[in-house]
Amino acid sequence: MAKKPGTNPKGEFAFFNVFYEDDSQRSNRRVPSELLGGLDGDEPARAFIMEQDREIAEKSGKPALEIKRLERVGVKKK
Repeated sequence: MAKKPGTNPKGEFAFFNVFYEDDSQRSNRRVPSELLGGLDGDEPARAFIMEQDREIAEKSGKPALEIKRLERVGVKKK
């Protein structure tokens, strides 16, 4: 069943593309916006995504991959 318009609050999550050491990529990983900003900028997103990856690795039985870099979706590069 479809959601009613306006039921998904805007700005609740920031989305990141994650690039791993083995040159694989995962797109649109969600990070709560409340973790971001301040003096640390987007760095808390790395810790949040690493924790998600660790939990996924435990469930799948495969080792977690090291993150090479993060790019916030929708932000233009300088």
